[in-house]
Amino acid sequence: MATTRKLIVEVVDARNLVPKDGHGTSSPYVVIDYYGQRKKTHTAIRDLNPTWNEVLEFNWGKPSEVFDDVLELDVYHDKNYGPTTRNNSLGRIKLSSDQFVRKGEEALIYYPLGKKYLFSWIQGEIGLKVYYVDEVIPPPAPPVEEGKPEEAKADPATTAAEGGAKPESDRQPPTEAASNFGKSETAGGPPLGSDQAPPLEPPAETGKPDERQPAEGAPPLNGPPGAEKPPEEPNPVPSPQEAGRDQAGAQAATPTAQDSQPTLSPDDDIVIEPASRNWAPQSEIMAAATTGSMPEIRVARPRTIPPPQPMPRPAAPTTYNSSEPAEQAQIERSSFDLVEKMHYVFIRVVKARFLPTNGKPVAEIAIGSNRTISQPARKTNFFEWDQTFAFRRDSPESSSNLEVSLLDPRGTMDPSSDTAAANFFGGICFDVTDIPLRDPPDSPLAPQWYRLEGGGAHSGDLMLATWIGTQADEAFPDAWKTDTAGDNVNSRAKVYLSPKLWYLRATVIEAQDILPLTAMKESSFQIRAKIGFQVQKTKVSVNANGNPRWNEDLLFVAAEPFSDHLEFSLELRQPKGPVVLGVARIPFTTIERRVDDRKVVSRWFTLEDPNDEKKMYKGRIQMGLCFDGGYHVMDEAAHVCSDYRPTARQLWKPPVGTVELGIIGCKNLLPMKTVNGKGTTNAYTVAKYGSKWVRTRTVSDCLDPKWNEQYTWKVYDPCTVLTIGVFDSWGVFEISDGKEATRPDFRIGKIRIRISTLATGRVYRNSYPLLLLGHSGVRKMGEIEVAVRFVRAAPTLDFLHVYTQPLLPLMHHIKPLGVVQQEILRNTAVRIIAGHLSRSEPPLKSEVVRYMLDADLNTFSMRKVRVNWFRIVGVIASLIDIVRWIDDTRTWKKPTATILVHALLVMLVWFPDLIVPTLAFYVFVIGVWNYRFRSRDPMPHLCPRISQADTVDCDELDEEFDAVPSNRSPDIIRARYDKLRAIGARVQTVLGDFATQGERVQSLVTWRDPRATGIFVGLCFVVALILYLVPSKMVAMAFGFYYFRHPLFRDRMPPPAMNFFRRLPSLSDRIM
Repeated sequence: MATTRKLIVEVVDARNLVPKDGHGTSSPYVVIDYYGQRKKTHTAIRDLNPTWNEVLEFNWGKPSEVFDDVLELDVYHDKNYGPTTRNNSLGRIKLSSDQFVRKGEEALIYYPLGKKYLFSWIQGEIGLKVYYVDEVIPPPAPPVEEGKPEEAKADPATTAAEGGAKPESDRQPPTEAASNFGKSETAGGPPLGSDQAPPLEPPAETGKPDERQPAEGAPPLNGPPGAEKPPEEPNPVPSPQEAGRDQAGAQAATPTAQDSQPTLSPDDDIVIEPASRNWAPQSEIMAAATTGSMPEIRVARPRTIPPPQPMPRPAAPTTYNSSEPAEQAQIERSSFDLVEKMHYVFIRVVKARFLPTNGKPVAEIAIGSNRTISQPARKTNFFEWDQTFAFRRDSPESSSNLEVSLLDPRGTMDPSSDTAAANFFGGICFDVTDIPLRDPPDSPLAPQWYRLEGGGAHSGDLMLATWIGTQADEAFPDAWKTDTAGDNVNSRAKVYLSPKLWYLRATVIEAQDILPLTAMKESSFQIRAKIGFQVQKTKVSVNANGNPRWNEDLLFVAAEPFSDHLEFSLELRQPKGPVVLGVARIPFTTIERRVDDRKVVSRWFTLEDPNDEKKMYKGRIQMGLCFDGGYHVMDEAAHVCSDYRPTARQLWKPPVGTVELGIIGCKNLLPMKTVNGKGTTNAYTVAKYGSKWVRTRTVSDCLDPKWNEQYTWKVYDPCTVLTIGVFDSWGVFEISDGKEATRPDFRIGKIRIRISTLATGRVYRNSYPLLLLGHSGVRKMGEIEVAVRFVRAAPTLDFLHVYTQPLLPLMHHIKPLGVVQQEILRNTAVRIIAGHLSRSEPPLKSEVVRYMLDADLNTFSMRKVRVNWFRIVGVIASLIDIVRWIDDTRTWKKPTATILVHALLVMLVWFPDLIVPTLAFYVFVIGVWNYRFRSRDPMPHLCPRISQADTVDCDELDEEFDAVPSNRSPDIIRARYDKLRAIGARVQTVLGDFATQGERVQSLVTWRDPRATGIFVGLCFVVALILYLVPSKMVAMAFGFYYFRHPLFRDRMPPPAMNFFRRLPSLSDRIM
């Protein structure tokens, strides 16, 4: 059933608008422009916080080169209220069309109003709900009866239908079109919508014949509705002049009937079809002449309005402001320019006929030493397979033959067949060098019938098509391939999408009417909330009146599409265990969505008896429920995250570029398993960026697999990481009730690529080691060769502006989540994603997803403790170098440098305004100097030296990979504990030293040591007097020269100030 898409804008209210009427207030109204359509709300008289609650409806438009694909909203002050003479602007906003969502996903969002002019004074914000709906087009009207000639005469669709053209019931009537613009602001006429044509000339008189005579066989437009249709004549062949005129008329009519075509869904692409199929005829269609191949439509073109010219459609999208949802927009096929072309011989076996058998024959295809058999045929009117095979062709110049044979595996051929081979129907032989070469975007090669030769089917035919193509061919993903494990579905390349995750916030406030008051004592109540495998509990509330209160937030992770429901259980805590008093089940469809921190209106929910089918009333509970779309649901660790966008699509910003990944292959992989006494590896690669996962095909029994597959992602933030992992598959050996079916896929290794380290437009093609850390230490499993390219799509200033924006969405800063809570929610999200992807076909197994998302990142490891310690040492190493340089300068180890420092000191003391510029210039010089020593690695990858993987102890690795709780022997656990105690003692000493120094600073003025405090306070008084009397420049000069004095004037004993500080007391002597 045909549908049409409508854009709905709910204008709710506005807040804190600017007064514009000269009396401290304004009378605002809203004007919205979208795709050439303009509509307005009513005027809120003298209100700076107006409320409209109006719903404005617009026709959905596709990307256009004429109209802007954005929704423009302007707020004006009505000049009819107040002394103003014009409609003053109160602000405006622009919304990109990729921020529109489907009905059911909308949320009330307050957008800050921006300036329309440079020097405008604007403030406030406006609350909107923007979404689109698909409305079903009503069926065409029934045919008009003969007894109502007047109504039929007024309906031109009937006469057009009688002439053999398509009726106009799908097109919007003029009166309905005018009603849609009832609230429009007009200037000399109604505005032209995106789906309306320019007004055509009305006929001069109703009964006057038109200047152009209708074509033969077509009824007159203004003829009586009950007139009989003249007999149809054979399809006339129009003259070249008429054909050209008819074609021009059809082109002129094509863009004027946009309402009549069914609205394309976001998943559809633009398809060019004949005009008479896509467009309904207009009211001034004169006739429709049809030929055997192409329908034509003749249209009376107005003389005063020139015919519209067709707008050129660009081959590639030039803007990201598409009216289609970003995740559902069709991605154009990659050009595969980052990888090597792999040539294959494609054979598509379609069907066969006239075979002397009642069984299910199979097709055997052979090229050289490669041979395979198709699936058994499906018996319909023909023997059908419709299966494609791809044979790798290593050398295009190699000469070999392609043989296609039809066999009957069960030997059910006709016994009267005189062939020697009772189960051989015949075959076809091709020379591979004569097979045509096809490269996309060429159309697929049409299959043809071939006569079978040399078998029992003397008149049998086989329909097939064969061509030579590459891995870019659209038939390649689902074809049988020689380098994979046959037609196993687990070996195919696929693209996956993570489910859309939401944070579900449940604010549990209070409960009422729990138990009769006569039976109540002081009791402990607790709320238990459950969504799937997620279970959370509130704190215990002790109450004696049956109305416990909690005021506690519970946060869950929910995935679309929502299939579960939220279940709350009220439990009474007793010594024998909790007792469930009532249960409330809430469907997800009743929970509202929000994208900011506005307060959610709480509701009362009835508690029902969980054991009673009659649903007795057991009390009620007050809660506030909402889906928080302003957060980003973390599924990866923060430092290796690939996406920071919030859940709500309305808050997404346009992408800044694209990253293209070419997965070329691996080299020197180690055998991961033994099959039939032979070491083998069935490798495949998984790449993850944002919500998009890609999996290459599985290359079976190969230690140097080649994939040469290319994928593309949109980049919304350059400070993100692309993760690539290689795995060994057991799926190619899966059989029913086999042990191999439950075996996990082995890890081979992974690499990470940070997008911000890539130059724009440059191709990085390199090989990187695949390192795997296991119980026995780090092992090099092989090498992977990839090619990466980042293409910037945003302007340079907009791209650099991204670096100044917060990394996480605004809700993470307004209402932040705790570190422990964030990690719990991340583990929950990983489990949801792993369960979702494991149900795909082919499945992406749970162990693969967990390894790609670093689910076990925060497990305790002594190796990671040392890594973080050395990282801290590396950070403060530069500060230590500065301290050493100052010490060398003051001890005159380099006299020239010391003299220059004295000169610099004099300059900075007498000209203090140069201190900040000097420091900035010094940092600039350091940065330029370090540019010479920058990293030459094309892309950084996992480093064993930084990870301390090459020097780690086997006992520490065993502890790192041990499960929780541990399953090791008590002796091993005791040894680990003793080692941890020794490390803890050293950490304890370091923390004690830090505390001692801080307590000595505090004791300077606490009079714990009266003499030391008296000395310090008196010295401070003397310093204050000196600084009051002596200029600060002279004091700074004297202190600098004293600090950098020559070693001849120094004492080798510690300075008095240090000796005085070390004698100060601390609390360490009072610790037991």
